[in-house]
Amino acid sequence: MFEKLTPRDILIFKMLGMKRYLDGMSIQRIMPEIPLLPDLTKEAKQRLKWMDYYHRCKNVAKTCRYFGIARKTFYHWLKRYDPQNLLTLEACSRRPNHVRQWQVTREEESRIKALRNRYIRYGKEKLKVIYERTYHTAISSWKIQRVIEKHQLYYSPKKNYLLQRRRKHNQPKKRITELLKKQRTGFLLAMDTVEVHTLNAKRYILTSIDPYSKIAFARMYKGHGSSYAADFLRRLHYLLDGKIENIQTDNGSEFAKYFRLAASSLKLEHYFSRPRTPKDNAFDERFNRTLQDEFIALGHLTDDCAIFNRELTEWLIEYNFHRPHQSLGYETPIQFHNQHHKVLPMYPASTTSWIMKVIVLY
Repeated sequence: MFEKLTPRDILIFKMLGMKRYLDGMSIQRIMPEIPLLPDLTKEAKQRLKWMDYYHRCKNVAKTCRYFGIARKTFYHWLKRYDPQNLLTLEACSRRPNHVRQWQVTREEESRIKALRNRYIRYGKEKLKVIYERTYHTAISSWKIQRVIEKHQLYYSPKKNYLLQRRRKHNQPKKRITELLKKQRTGFLLAMDTVEVHTLNAKRYILTSIDPYSKIAFARMYKGHGSSYAADFLRRLHYLLDGKIENIQTDNGSEFAKYFRLAASSLKLEHYFSRPRTPKDNAFDERFNRTLQDEFIALGHLTDDCAIFNRELTEWLIEYNFHRPHQSLGYETPIQFHNQHHKVLPMYPASTTSWIMKVIVLY
């Protein structure tokens, strides 16, 4: 078998992961002069395709047109390419040869430490003024900050650590105003929380609606934690057969941590409403009112989540399949969806199957 293989074929076999023993003998044992192929990055594998295509057609212009790259770029990698060492197709480190070094002398460091310990509440700008006034030497506030960070010279190190960690995780949020809306079911699902008070306890109802088709879903939970919101999101993902592209929430704590992890695992883009701007989530806010007026206010409120969710299931089926919606031309959400999607991308083929799915979730 291997007598008919060229060294290039052996390399391709290794690139595909065929390094195990075949018929009791490994490729490395048969062709010891061919080194084992290293794991390549996605970019390096793409450059390897450039080289393979070029060696087949022997035409640089055709290769560049086919892959949409500049000739200068291709010639750069062709010059570096070594068929016996595919690591030459990996990008080199862009780290500068000479990085910035620690520029604080020992004398400056000891002086700054002494001043900071004496004036523990003073900031770096005030310490800079005191340092120059005391030692008659100019110094930058950057050096003072570096010494403070190095030796953790804070009045409350634990509090400062928690603050720095919170700042690190507080990444800029993608606002819903950045999303270009598209008119199709499942493109965006808006979510919110309704807090209700019973005679004995406080309960939370998580709600969700598709702004385009008005298909809605809701469920009561005992708590307000992000784990409950994560559970709600997974149920919603199952109900819609995974045909969800984006989700929208407000900035509440229930939509953090575990909810964020669940959205990431389901590969959903998470957009946030602007603070104190309920109109950003107007569709779900309106559904919340409908839920309270047409279901809760009619005597269905109870602190028993199992009973409440059972009755809520029946109301959701009524809402999605039988209740006419003025914004949909007095059609039901499912009728509107069926009319605009000849082949349903989100729901099972039969209405009965979809209803059974809702029942199973409760």
